Amino acid sequence: MLVSSVVLLCLLATVSGDKALSSHASILADNSANFAFNLYHNLAKEKDIENIVISPVVVASSLGLVALGGKSNTASQVKTVLSATTVKDEQLHSGLSELLTEVSNSTARNVTWKISNRLYGPSSVSFVDNFLKSSKKHYNCEHSKINFRDKRSAVKAINDWASKSTDGKLPEVTKDVEKTDGAMIINAMFYKPHWDEQFHHKMVDNRGFLVHRSYTVSVPMMHRTGIYGFFDDTTNNLLVLDMALAHKMSSVVFIMPYHVESLERVEKLLTRQQLNTWISKMEQRAVAVSLPKVSVEVSHNLQKHLAELGLTEAVDKAKADLSNISGKKDLYLSNVFHASAMEWDTEGNPPDTSIFGTDKLKNPKLFYADHPFIFLVKDKKTNSILFMGRLVRPKGDKMRDEL
Repeated sequence: MLVSSVVLLCLLATVSGDKALSSHASILADNSANFAFNLYHNLAKEKDIENIVISPVVVASSLGLVALGGKSNTASQVKTVLSATTVKDEQLHSGLSELLTEVSNSTARNVTWKISNRLYGPSSVSFVDNFLKSSKKHYNCEHSKINFRDKRSAVKAINDWASKSTDGKLPEVTKDVEKTDGAMIINAMFYKPHWDEQFHHKMVDNRGFLVHRSYTVSVPMMHRTGIYGFFDDTTNNLLVLDMALAHKMSSVVFIMPYHVESLERVEKLLTRQQLNTWISKMEQRAVAVSLPKVSVEVSHNLQKHLAELGLTEAVDKAKADLSNISGKKDLYLSNVFHASAMEWDTEGNPPDTSIFGTDKLKNPKLFYADHPFIFLVKDKKTNSILFMGRLVRPKGDKMRDEL
């Protein structure tokens, strides 16, 4: 009887295709969500950064690459940064690989997410075969040597690779590279969410987006009214909206202050616990949503930020031991470019027309995103955060001041 029950459960799992994550992948998914908030806050305190787009699970896989190439403290610090000191080395790599494979499965999730990773080394370095194989297996990482004696052509080669690997969506990772004597990790990504219920493609018009009180840009704005998770936080003067993505395996959570203001006040509130509190207080109700229909290209060099979060040895030329990469202690982590093109568009599944004209859509709340907001792409199955960021300055022409 027990055997037949087990067989039945296995068959059901196979039919549904919903395979659970392994225990170590689940731990890393959970930890990467905590890491997301730490990294976001570290970036947000930089005064010259406006838009932020980071994928915590992709950054975690880059850290895994450092652990794979490192020895002793250089490798163990990765686990500290990811709060994964109890996870064994092999489980770290297989777990991060499993997590990234699961969340970026474009067929199962009906999402466009192109992820390309490349490790660049100076032209003098020799890559160890075992590292090449393991990094390809776990992190789908390409490898290349680059000659920085001709810096202009080296930077062009990096940008050309990123553009090609994202079908031209991400034309530039960097204009310059300051440190040219170490190993460089580059993530190049294109992400386009597909909504569970599409916006009407004809209901798009140009509106003003207030970057700050005295500066407005013209952006195309898309509109729709539907049933969404919504919470009006009257204590903190902000709105929280949860919009499901296609197949409902993940959703975008928007956090927006009532009025145009610096996001610093809202960011001080932003913790994982607070996010869970907001979500727990949401009710499913009619909301009239207006969002900018824009593409955002953002590139962050995370080397300094990862060092501030505890990855101090890998980035230190005198202390780094990345000898698993080259067979000798001749490398350090000089740059970590994390570059994303994210496109907010109308596309998605056909809407539920059965609720049109019913009381369900009466008296909708308004979520009109015409000023800076924070967003998170939250995965329901793994409980990880796929993206986290803020839109402060979308691309658009400055609007004339009106008297």
